[in-house]
Amino acid sequence: MTAENETPLDTRRRFVRWRGERGNGFVEFDFAIGEPEIFLEMILSREAYAEFCAVNHVEILPPRPAEVSDSDWDWRLADATRIRFK
Repeated sequence: MTAENETPLDTRRRFVRWRGERGNGFVEFDFAIGEPEIFLEMILSREAYAEFCAVNHVEILPPRPAEVSDSDWDWRLADATRIRFK
């Protein structure tokens, strides 16, 4: 793909993918700007999450399907509390 065929990154688009809610009421979610596949993991209270989504005018993404991977690189920061890494 050449530079002239690339679609410019639209930083006005914001994406959120709900990952779950902890027992203490904190919401785990992914947040992305411009490209939904490049995201960061965030945790906020339920109220702060709702405000964050409203302020950023986010597009809600569907949940990711459960994937099985043998790659050492395929993990999330949230996995660090449950998985012992090599």
